Amino acid sequence: MASAAEQLAANLNFSAFAKAEELKKRIWFTLGALLVYRFGTYVPLPGINPEAFAQAFGQAQQGIVGLFNMFTGGAVERMAILALGIMPYISASIIIQLLTSVVPSLEQLKKEGEQGRKVINQYTRYGTVVLATFQAYGIAIGLEGATNVVVDPGWFFRISAVISLVGGTMFLMWLGEQITARGIGNGISLIIFAGIVAGLPAAIVSTLELGRQGALATPIILGIILLSVAVIALIVFMERAQRRLLIQYPKRQMGNRMFEGNTSFLPLKLNTAGVIPPIFASSLLLVPATISGLGTTGGEDSILTTVTALLGHGQPLYMLLYAALIVFFCYFYTAIVFNPTDTADNLKKHGGFIPGIRPGERTAQYIDYVLTRITSVGAIYIVLVCLLPEFLISATGVPFYFGGTSLLIVVSVTMDTVSQIQGHLLAHQYEGLVKKAKLRGKRR
Repeated sequence: MASAAEQLAANLNFSAFAKAEELKKRIWFTLGALLVYRFGTYVPLPGINPEAFAQAFGQAQQGIVGLFNMFTGGAVERMAILALGIMPYISASIIIQLLTSVVPSLEQLKKEGEQGRKVINQYTRYGTVVLATFQAYGIAIGLEGATNVVVDPGWFFRISAVISLVGGTMFLMWLGEQITARGIGNGISLIIFAGIVAGLPAAIVSTLELGRQGALATPIILGIILLSVAVIALIVFMERAQRRLLIQYPKRQMGNRMFEGNTSFLPLKLNTAGVIPPIFASSLLLVPATISGLGTTGGEDSILTTVTALLGHGQPLYMLLYAALIVFFCYFYTAIVFNPTDTADNLKKHGGFIPGIRPGERTAQYIDYVLTRITSVGAIYIVLVCLLPEFLISATGVPFYFGGTSLLIVVSVTMDTVSQIQGHLLAHQYEGLVKKAKLRGKRR
């Protein structure tokens, strides 16, 4: 059965969109905020020699630095004030959510509703500042260790770099929250999405140039295109896939009226965690590179340098840890956003039940059993989508933008944003119908 959003999408027209003034304001606000973000990726960090840094980046962009550059929309390549991107905020969110599961006081805050959520968000902001400061200092030390990149090395440069980079991250965090509240879609996801999409044209041109120079054979380029299309189709199919549990409601009597029992469905998404697992996994794998930046003065043979080399993009250890972290965060984030016990209690309060399953604890156990099974399929799907193109990238040197992680983020965020737009249009049409009904009632 088609959902209300799908039915609306089939009947949408430009006149309905033109009348939705609130929706248009939200879209314009989102586009304006993303333009501000893109402008910030071109504001250079003070005290950097652009030519020397461009040469140093060209030697390192095939490693973990290239992956970081993709998530920051090219800000690392230009060493802009937004070079840290939104990753410290994501890392802080991971840490706080992990602590919420093990620290009783934080778990209690989580149960306090909106007020508790505000306190947890504030803790996440504090954690973002700490992590961003740590990473910014590591970048400053790493830049000073490179040849002729910093014009005037010393504490003044380090302090100014830390302030600039941390300020850029906090600005992006605030901008993402504003997009979520006053625009369309999830602000943090849209910022990452905008960074990836901004690099797509250059990535396509770079790939075609490799083909023109003979570095990439034409069959390989065609294979890349076909693989990208196949991955996108798989993502769309899997992101829309659901396991629907039949819910029955018995007959009810209200006063002198008897209401017939009805049925509905409890939809469980195959990929409840969305794009969070690969983003979280990628952000954690960037940590060793930051620590290595702090230890650059220890020599080429330092342990940190060895670890960073082993965790380089496309290395076997990187692939193994990436897959393991994706699977872990699939289960972890699903457990956070969906509570089978709460769902079973709500069904029991409203008189609903799953046929053949006793209401209450047995229902919660059954929902958890089904959710665990479909999450296993979802985790395997995300690992395949994110890793299979990585092997192609390692073998051919195709830009990172064609990786499974970037395709997953772009497609998933696009689908989520379009779904929210459809929801706003549906709400607008419903309000219009209510107003017309009231006017008819007054005329009568």
